[in-house]
Amino acid sequence: MEGSDFVRVKRGKSGDSGIIKIKRTSTPDDVASVLLKEREGHGADREVDSTRKRDEDDVENKDEDEDDGEDVDDGDVEVSDAEKKQQRRVSHGFHLVEGKMKHGMEDYLVAEKRKMDGHDLGLYAIFDGHSGRKVAEYLQSHLFDNILSEPDFWRKPVTAFKKAYKSTNNHILENVVGARGGSTAVTAILIDQKYLVVANVGDSRAVLIPKGKVKQITVDHEPQKEEEKEVVKSKGGFVIKMPGNVPRVDGQLAMTRAFGDAKVKDHITVEPSVTIEKIDNDTNCIILASDGLWKVMSNEEVAECVRGIEDGKKAAEELITEALVKGSRDDISCVVVMFHS
Repeated sequence: MEGSDFVRVKRGKSGDSGIIKIKRTSTPDDVASVLLKEREGHGADREVDSTRKRDEDDVENKDEDEDDGEDVDDGDVEVSDAEKKQQRRVSHGFHLVEGKMKHGMEDYLVAEKRKMDGHDLGLYAIFDGHSGRKVAEYLQSHLFDNILSEPDFWRKPVTAFKKAYKSTNNHILENVVGARGGSTAVTAILIDQKYLVVANVGDSRAVLIPKGKVKQITVDHEPQKEEEKEVVKSKGGFVIKMPGNVPRVDGQLAMTRAFGDAKVKDHITVEPSVTIEKIDNDTNCIILASDGLWKVMSNEEVAECVRGIEDGKKAAEELITEALVKGSRDDISCVVVMFHS
């Protein structure tokens, strides 16, 4: 260690001279920027130089734990030369069904691959509309383009996601929808099969499934959660339980963060929860789905349902079939991203 002000991210073996140094005060954006720049380099000199420049910027992060000198974003991150050369095959599949709520299909999704600035990107999303489909439909066509067009996307991806969510919502409120109508969003960008940036508002959810485990990588923004209730109260709103024992913002909306919803826009937020996950050789798949699935299945039940399935479309179909058997009446949409050795 170079002292308590730095953590080390190792590119190879522990004795490798090409140790990347990241300030302990670095924000998630800064960590992501260093790791992405490290992958762009074609030699050790370029990789170390780009990181030294980041060290000199003296960035700050109020959230970093001052007592732990070996963790970056909740864990050591190692990117060895062997990992760089190894390319795992990635595939995806999806499935969606209209529910029995008699309001028409309001779920939309994205599952596509794209190349940008020399990087291979996987773009995956679920948009679960409510009180109409206009907002979800608009997000399907525009949100990823807005995120990727943010000037800071490669340098500060967390900030880029938040800015894009805000600007997109402003446009929606002004041009797309009236007093009623909104949508959840869970958006995931897979970068070079190694890093996953995930953002969400509302109760659509994403989970990461390493071998034998399951990890929720989004936040369910529900009014009954104390921290979310405080967000509403800080904006002058209130949370009350309505018939069916469902807590709602101002007695109307069953979530604290969403796109649209002009009637309660002053008491909710569109600021997403954002996380950056490292994808390693133990990662089996990523699952995104609307709450029509999560209302009737736990994360563990979802992981067990897709165990042994190697086709994304088949996995998505199995999950939705199981949710219907368990009594789900809502629209259900599901995207499954599979990693193959």
